[in-house]
Amino acid sequence: MDVFPQNLLVAFILSLYVSGRAYRLDILQRNSEPSEGNVRLSGSESPSEGRVEIYHDGKWGTVCDDNWDIAEAQVVCRQLNFPGAKSVVIGKDYGTASGPIWLDEIACTGKEKQLVSCQFSGWGKTDCTHKEDAGVVCESKNVTISGSTNSLDHSIGLSGDLGQIFDRGTACDFLITFQTPSGNKKDDGTEEMTETTICAHKAIIMLYPYFSASAGANNITVTVNKPCQSYFTSFIRYLYTRKTDITYSSAMCLHQLASDFGIKQLMEDIGRLFSNVLPDDASFHSQVSLYKYAVESKDLVLEENCVQYMAWNFQNLTGSPVWADLPVELLRRLLTRSDLVVADEYFLLQTLEGWITNNGGSLSSENQADLLRLIRFPMIPAEKLYELETKSLLFSAHRDLYRDSVLKAYQFNVLLYSNLTQLKLAKENDDYKPRIYTGETWSTTIVPGAKSSSSQSRNQYMNYGYRDSYGRYGGYYPSPTESPNKQLSTPLHSSLLFKNNMITWEANVLKTQNECSWRGLRCESFPAARLALRNQYQSTSGVLFRNRLLLTCQNRYVCQIQGFKGDLAYVSTNDTQVLAYPCPDDKYTYTFVVRPEYV
Repeated sequence: MDVFPQNLLVAFILSLYVSGRAYRLDILQRNSEPSEGNVRLSGSESPSEGRVEIYHDGKWGTVCDDNWDIAEAQVVCRQLNFPGAKSVVIGKDYGTASGPIWLDEIACTGKEKQLVSCQFSGWGKTDCTHKEDAGVVCESKNVTISGSTNSLDHSIGLSGDLGQIFDRGTACDFLITFQTPSGNKKDDGTEEMTETTICAHKAIIMLYPYFSASAGANNITVTVNKPCQSYFTSFIRYLYTRKTDITYSSAMCLHQLASDFGIKQLMEDIGRLFSNVLPDDASFHSQVSLYKYAVESKDLVLEENCVQYMAWNFQNLTGSPVWADLPVELLRRLLTRSDLVVADEYFLLQTLEGWITNNGGSLSSENQADLLRLIRFPMIPAEKLYELETKSLLFSAHRDLYRDSVLKAYQFNVLLYSNLTQLKLAKENDDYKPRIYTGETWSTTIVPGAKSSSSQSRNQYMNYGYRDSYGRYGGYYPSPTESPNKQLSTPLHSSLLFKNNMITWEANVLKTQNECSWRGLRCESFPAARLALRNQYQSTSGVLFRNRLLLTCQNRYVCQIQGFKGDLAYVSTNDTQVLAYPCPDDKYTYTFVVRPEYV
């Protein structure tokens, strides 16, 4: 019996792997399961057009059309083995989509091989509905039969086929030896190493830059500083199949291996999985440790997830055991963020001053000043500015910095925005942008199950004696079943100029279409949070509201922050989007935050 020449076998495997589209031989078991990151087009009779769907975590989901452009379409079409994209499709009805909206705010260069290689905010992080699902029209020019064009794609089982090749080890020709410290010392005092050797196929391994440097060799020795022997085989198998199972115990090792070997997509996807465990540690030791590890491993996704969680739960962080010894660079990262959740900016200044005072011996005066400059003094309530000279812990040590910052805050409070712009004080300056302030001036909270304030609100607005455009008094819409309801009065803007220019908001959590209909709304999903103005203000004031909804899980941690589209924000207890951080049983409290900014 003739033996299949090894060089032809290797070339055949390589052609399968690189092209991503070939017929499988009958000697290999058929596997039709989709793989992580696969894409498909749905809802159209044409195979080259449709709604873009992507496979993640065992489910097909859609892509929001925010920022969807030709670069993203090119990546999708080429991943589906079309020559390229003809056009993007936004707002077209490709039929009813189900399942999650996996991707939003995606940004591709157009050169990526897979859609998941593009930058995006995170799996399931979206404020979109399925009406905003993205679509594409691809160029179709592959196989021509009788004048018609047909696209052939038989690659769906390729991952499983390559996995079998690795498992059998047939014709493997490249040895990978992993060395890890055993924990024991040799007689000469050096560390004793444990070795694990895996036989792989050079044709596949050389597709990865880490190994391609050894193209002329038949083996390589790699030192791994973590005790990860149990996962070496799983990691190399992933290089064949682009699929692997992640458990809590394997996540850190596989993430470290992906970092060491430059497998960016695997590293970032595992990094996203760490988001699920961030809320588990109320002491914040785990969150800070993961942040340090993310910086060390250069995993920007994991790093952002850790920093975001600590920014959203900043007040919990300041009361935790790690607060006193928080790394300076991490604190600096937090202070630069506009999604930092605090009662108000004065609270943040007081908290920072306390931290600097406790760490004064280890911080230079320059480093202290660098941190203090990140406080947004114009956002401090005007009445508190007067108290700084007498009540600030650090005013005397940084007198010039405080005086300059307070002067800028006074200018903000007494000058119109047009004057600030002329003075070049406000343009592209975060000092004039609010964070997420949860103090009573700018926020209200609805606790599901608590007694509704709707009856009180109805009487209040009926006394105003005005009708809305539907002829209903005070904009109040009586409903057969009252939805949770709160009222909030805020200044038009945080500037002292608008202190007496009060506006009133109504906050609701709507749980049924009936509750939406009584307010003249059609809601896409439930529950829906609504924050609507109950009285008008002059648009010439140049104020824009970028309001936020905070979901606090079990009264313990903020698990989601999202914006409003119009007056509505859809809460992700259904499959259309995924919380940034998990919440068992979807037990939330809803905090509505008003955030006025100058346009």
